[in-house]
Amino acid sequence: MCGIVGYVGPKSCGDLLVDGLRRLEYRGYDSAGLAVHDGKEIRVVRSVGKLGNLVSALKERPLAGAPGIGHTRWATHGRPSETNAHPHVAGGIALVHNGIIENHLHLKRQLMEQGVKFSSDTDTEIVAHLVEREVRAGHKLLEAVRRALAVVEGAYAVAVLHKDEPDRIVIAKNASPLVIGLGEGETYCASDIPAILPYTRTMVLLEEGEIALLTAGGVEITTLKGERVDRKPKTITWNAAQAEKSGYKHFMLKEIHEQPRAIEDTMRGRIDLEKWDIIDSEIGIDAAAAADVKRVYFIACGTSFHASLFGRYLVESLSGLPATCELASELVVRDPVVGPGDLVVAVSQSGETIDTLAALKAAKDRGARILALANVLDSAIPRAAHGSLYTHAGPEIGVASTKCFTAQLAAMVLLAVYLGRRRNVLSTDRAREVLQGMLEVPHRMRDVLSQDDSLRDLARKFQHAKSFLFLGRGVSFPIAVEGALKLKEISYIHAEGYAAGEMKHGPIALIDENMPVVVVMPRDRTYEKTLSNLQEVKAREGRTLALATRGDAEVGAIADHVFYLPKVDAMLTPFITSLPLQLLAYYVADFKGTDVDQPRNLAKTVTVE
Repeated sequence: MCGIVGYVGPKSCGDLLVDGLRRLEYRGYDSAGLAVHDGKEIRVVRSVGKLGNLVSALKERPLAGAPGIGHTRWATHGRPSETNAHPHVAGGIALVHNGIIENHLHLKRQLMEQGVKFSSDTDTEIVAHLVEREVRAGHKLLEAVRRALAVVEGAYAVAVLHKDEPDRIVIAKNASPLVIGLGEGETYCASDIPAILPYTRTMVLLEEGEIALLTAGGVEITTLKGERVDRKPKTITWNAAQAEKSGYKHFMLKEIHEQPRAIEDTMRGRIDLEKWDIIDSEIGIDAAAAADVKRVYFIACGTSFHASLFGRYLVESLSGLPATCELASELVVRDPVVGPGDLVVAVSQSGETIDTLAALKAAKDRGARILALANVLDSAIPRAAHGSLYTHAGPEIGVASTKCFTAQLAAMVLLAVYLGRRRNVLSTDRAREVLQGMLEVPHRMRDVLSQDDSLRDLARKFQHAKSFLFLGRGVSFPIAVEGALKLKEISYIHAEGYAAGEMKHGPIALIDENMPVVVVMPRDRTYEKTLSNLQEVKAREGRTLALATRGDAEVGAIADHVFYLPKVDAMLTPFITSLPLQLLAYYVADFKGTDVDQPRNLAKTVTVE
């Protein structure tokens, strides 16, 4: 989400910047803009909507010169509008930014006390004013950016121009990607390789906590503390299509591996680490309304419904509220008993799912408070709700949802903790355990993803199966159901997810030596019962794959195959257990040769009932 492109060199760069932004469109955006130095001053053109709108604006107000920076924005702070679009200007500074500034409220108050007037609702404009303040103090652009970022907390990739230094761009990054392209007498930068691949294949990847000075003659990299960095360029051998996928074979595989970052971005700026609480302004329902909630009512479809099943467990456990979860398509054909006192959480990745929108309207008509949980800003469901809680997964190209699913899980943790704290049900100690656990989850997810070769090997063993059964209990039940859905969506193999305790009420009749049974069984309070279910499957000669916590010797003595997982808080195991099931589905489908990113008969956004 969001895209940056920059150029410094002898060419007039307006068309080049637009071309680079067009190659980043797959990342998703809601506005776009350019800033170009014309030799005397920096000129800026911005527009809302697609790049075609920016191109039209540039025909009326053409930009000539170099250096220049461009940006496509995916809104986080502030609605899509021309004033909120990048680049942002402060004095002689023009700046573009990807990421989220966590301490933006504190910095904004500080700047306003110093007389700064803001023209946008974004956190990005704050950084532009911080840099401009340092320039006014007499610092050159490189040092000004370094000093400004010293007081910034959060994720960022920035590219900055200064009116009085017309031969350079300064860039810096922390937890948001930036790549530098080296040409002959010209230098490029971008948030992703595809933007500049047509112009150079010689790239330098900026690392965390680094800042770089780009000139036509090359690049100088230092740390934010001023230490020199020497890094050899790499030659990119991918073609353009591969570059969009960052070298992955499919978008789905790329997006599976992007999940740790999606979780970090969804949590970033929303947790008060001093109070171990959720920041009120980030959740979509104010504290007074949260304290008055009598019941939480999740409505969703498909993968979002499975995320909502997890949300139900969370809300009941952490907030003490009764919670229910409804398929939106079923709710609209009944007379649901919902109304005042109910918080209805409408969950949809696209924010446009027609069944969920219809169910939302029915609940709203009955007097319920509506909270939208979506990934797309200002989509139909958030517009119809009383408040919105956005995930920050970024655009998801693969039709079968992966990173949007786990980002929804993260948002539901935030919501459940928020409700528990506002109702004085959740203790500070337990909130600390959960939120500290969430801060560690991305690292644990990267651990799992580093073992994807093992999942590929397991997928090869199971690729010819005709049917699968997935089992889980407690918070692992929604993951079992979602794992089955992923497999059937992209491999076209029949698969069913069941609560493990329900197996003996029917599905056990299907088990024989040809039936793979995947059992999700991390060490939690359901472990012993699930272990018994695993033994029941083995007694009927089922082929078993268990997802278990590292160090679990009992499972290894029973299951045919075990994939071991790092230990996390028992409530947070779905973030870890969902990944191997996504990878299993992906590799089975890839071995079968199906269209992984665009499986037959499916659509990314379901707008028909």
